[in-house]
Amino acid sequence: MAKRDYYEVLGVSKNATDAELKKAYRRLAMKYHPDRNEGDASAEVKFKEAKEAHDILSDERKRAAYDQFGHAGVDNSAGPGPVGAGVGDIFDSVFGDIFGGGVRGGRQRVYRGADLRYDLELSLEDAVAGTTIKIRVPKLVECDGCGGSGAKKGSIPATCPTCSGQGQVRMQQGFFSLQQTCPQCRGQGKIIKDPCSQCRGQGRVKDTKTISVKVPPGVDNGDRIRLSNEGEAGENGGPPGDMYVHVNVKEHRIFTRDDTNLYCDVPISYTMAALGGELEVPTLGGRVKLKIPAATQSGKLLRLRGKGVKSVRSSSKGDLLCRAFVETPINLTKEQKNLLKELERTMGEGGKKHSPHASSWLHGVKKFFDEMTS
Repeated sequence: MAKRDYYEVLGVSKNATDAELKKAYRRLAMKYHPDRNEGDASAEVKFKEAKEAHDILSDERKRAAYDQFGHAGVDNSAGPGPVGAGVGDIFDSVFGDIFGGGVRGGRQRVYRGADLRYDLELSLEDAVAGTTIKIRVPKLVECDGCGGSGAKKGSIPATCPTCSGQGQVRMQQGFFSLQQTCPQCRGQGKIIKDPCSQCRGQGRVKDTKTISVKVPPGVDNGDRIRLSNEGEAGENGGPPGDMYVHVNVKEHRIFTRDDTNLYCDVPISYTMAALGGELEVPTLGGRVKLKIPAATQSGKLLRLRGKGVKSVRSSSKGDLLCRAFVETPINLTKEQKNLLKELERTMGEGGKKHSPHASSWLHGVKKFFDEMTS
């Protein structure tokens, strides 16, 4: 079967740069890697095809020969890799810098540090306005005594004699070749003969660090703030992990929040509900005047535009919605009771004119009982 054009395999032009070749290969290798396509023979073929194309085109000499003579110019160099070079080796070499995998070839394997989580509790005021908070976090940090190498100051880790620094050993069983993690260095490729006394050869020590967290305005429950490289230190000089700060906003005694809107309950007197008026209400920015329309019913929402929360993802700002509830007067004097009775008498003369909801409700009740008895 004729081989496909290498540029076509990677989906790049003949003028593609090394960076474009590498990006295209990573995309295909990630898509067709056997670990992600278990039992799919066609995916494995495409994976090997992409590797072969990348191996040729990423080598300046081989690429020049291929451009001039096609596959005939690289037949001797495009054959299979060394015995035992499996897809695991390929995956490590290409994606090791992404996933923190070990590095072979005589160098010590390095590992990315673990990510950490911190639960941060904020007041509503701080969540809306934004703030900067210092937190103290226990974590593994790079050992100062050895600089993370694990070896005593003045010494260096030695190459493992069993695996020659590869971190892997090969065992031959008849026609089969099996590759395993080196039992002496445990895959590190190096052996520390004289370990650092501070970290006991681990390269990392436990410590508590103070970290400054900048909280942007408008954060809400469940939001997450990522602090790059503030996680635990990597092993053997590997990159540190990240810190993820999870936001939890405490309940407020006056306001409740729904996305960018704020809600609060505002008690109004019986008289103000009927006649209307104006009263001061709190906002997170201070006191403002709220106009109460005449004939305001309990539960009515009165909107103050722009007095809510600024979105953390845009410049838009929500509203403050004040939920009016009519407060029934208590501890009335005899005179006040008599005045209310007189008011009730005069209102009764107007019927549904003064109490439309009550009139419609009573009409519904009457109809309900009539239908039951009919």
